Amino acid sequence: MGSARDIMQMVRKFMFSSVNKNFLTFLCFLAIAGIFWLMMTLNETYEQEVEIPVRVVNVPKNVVLTSEEYDTVRVTLRDKGLTLISYLYGEGTRPVSINFKTYAKGNGYTAIPAAELQKLIYQQLSASTKIVSSKPDKYELFYNYGLSKRVPVKWTGRVIPEHLYFISHVGYFPDSVNIYASQEKLDSIKEVYTEPLNYANFRDTLNVTARLQKTRGVKTVPETVKVAFHTDVLTEESISDIPIKGINMPEGKVLRTFPSKVTVRFVTGVSRFKSLKPEDFIVVADYNEIRNNPSDKCDIHLKTMPGGISKPQLSVTQVDYLIEEN
Repeated sequence: MGSARDIMQMVRKFMFSSVNKNFLTFLCFLAIAGIFWLMMTLNETYEQEVEIPVRVVNVPKNVVLTSEEYDTVRVTLRDKGLTLISYLYGEGTRPVSINFKTYAKGNGYTAIPAAELQKLIYQQLSASTKIVSSKPDKYELFYNYGLSKRVPVKWTGRVIPEHLYFISHVGYFPDSVNIYASQEKLDSIKEVYTEPLNYANFRDTLNVTARLQKTRGVKTVPETVKVAFHTDVLTEESISDIPIKGINMPEGKVLRTFPSKVTVRFVTGVSRFKSLKPEDFIVVADYNEIRNNPSDKCDIHLKTMPGGISKPQLSVTQVDYLIEEN
């Protein structure tokens, strides 16, 4: 206890020595000067951009808003600094409510001029506050009476797995969404895309939640989907004994080729290769080509191949042939 008392006495002597008394006095005057400067500064007039929420109210049950029900407008306000601070950090700006029934004209679109919107904003501002400008210059409202369409979802972006891996399949949950818009927009939209996705260097299935891109005047339900990128290991393989078929043959004629079967080489995933069969590939020789370009050999083409393979190559591109009467 004695040692603690001694320490307190030493601190008291240090704090209230003649030197430190002058220092404390200096700090006190510095604080007073700072408060005075702050008050003078906040009493000056400034301009500040403020975001004000906007919401649409009194929407009938048979109406679907295809623009945002909740949005914001940016207004530049001029007033004393203290008042502007209350708008930025206090509760000075409440949402502005737009009465749907007041502005909707029944044609699916209406635009509220900035001047009209400013009148609504002024109702919640201090009497000394002036609006210098506002963005956007008009508030657009899109709506319809239930017109909708279901469209598939597609992903966009840059998704690259590790070396020797590739994306074998992409799953969407859900794989399609409902869109609400005008009939003209519904006719023009064939699919909806995600916002750009950027992922790299993964080998296992990648699951992401993606927001869908927004289109002016179009409402999408739901607004997000889950996307699963399934991967597989790349391998170079081949399948043999694929028969060559003649196409565009005249009635009564038969095409015979030598050899009659070929091999196709390709790149695919290990698991995908296990399910492939020769019947999945169709190799053809076109009679029209043979007739137009007579030669000892005819060209053959890979006409059909299954999904999930790349870089297909036939073991030969020309074969001997014989056209016989049936």
